[in-house]
Amino acid sequence: MSPIVAAVLQAVQLTMADPGTAPLPYPAIGVGTWAWGNRFLWGYDPAQDAELEATFRLALDLGLTFFDTADSYGTGRWTGRSEMLLGRFCSALGPDQRRRLQVATKLAPFPWRLGRHGFRRAFEASARRLNGHLRRVQLHWSTARYAPWQEGPLLDGLADLVLAGDVAELGVSNMGPRRLRQVVNHLARRGVRLTSLQVQLSLLSPEPIAAGGVADVCRELGVELIAYSPLALGLLARSGDASLPMPRGPRAVLFRRLEPQLASLRERMGSIAAAHGAPLSAVALNWCRAHGALPIVGLRSEAQAEMAAGALQWRLSLQDRQGLDAMALELPQRMPANPFQSA
Repeated sequence: MSPIVAAVLQAVQLTMADPGTAPLPYPAIGVGTWAWGNRFLWGYDPAQDAELEATFRLALDLGLTFFDTADSYGTGRWTGRSEMLLGRFCSALGPDQRRRLQVATKLAPFPWRLGRHGFRRAFEASARRLNGHLRRVQLHWSTARYAPWQEGPLLDGLADLVLAGDVAELGVSNMGPRRLRQVVNHLARRGVRLTSLQVQLSLLSPEPIAAGGVADVCRELGVELIAYSPLALGLLARSGDASLPMPRGPRAVLFRRLEPQLASLRERMGSIAAAHGAPLSAVALNWCRAHGALPIVGLRSEAQAEMAAGALQWRLSLQDRQGLDAMALELPQRMPANPFQSA
């Protein structure tokens, strides 16, 4: 057992023994499963499934209990693979481990999913793939920018699922401050609380934490903020060493465009990382946590699970967070915005 695994297990055991002594007052870290089944961007191969299950089990043992997936994850014949694998891995756990899990999925508002019952079949299919291990259902993206008439009935249908007890919690994704307020008020009239909002948030996509951004609105309304792509598709985990190979496929195009501007930011991240004996990726995750967001980091190996769990053991100082904020907000080029992000 590596030293980091031993240290994290000890911390988890202490926290479980006394729920009032959580080691950090920050949000936890969740696990994203976008890569589980995605061949186009992440090079998925079914031969990886055993390693993915080992990663899942280790992550859970190390205190990473929130797992996020979606019905559209997976490419080609692997569409739905992420949910299927997660459901299979959950079902193989013992009862005590299953009780610690929080599984959330997202349903895509495809053009053919219309009306209040437009998600019913999709929800049932996701629940089957997940073998019933589902706590939160989320609208995958907002249609407010291109088909505003579609979104309201779909949200009402999701609220119906909560009110019927088919799922415990409801979340949304890719919404800005104005739309978030509207949705919270609409659901409140139905007697349903909006649990979470998921947005792209990282040092290379800091818009949510700018003044008047959606992070402020989440705090005001009591909505959990979830940060997806907290490592900017892996850019924020790289040291900048010129000898490091570029990823294959579309990510390489993005890396080549954004990497030239990152030297100063990486130097600042590196000094923080060195002070904590941590990798750059842990700094990026803790920056999200310092803003009250739960980062969901994609995990495909046990080493990555150890990294994420290790980041739970420390936090950024206010001075470090503010310094990183300033650098992030001044970067001339950022991650591409989600085209479905509403205002």
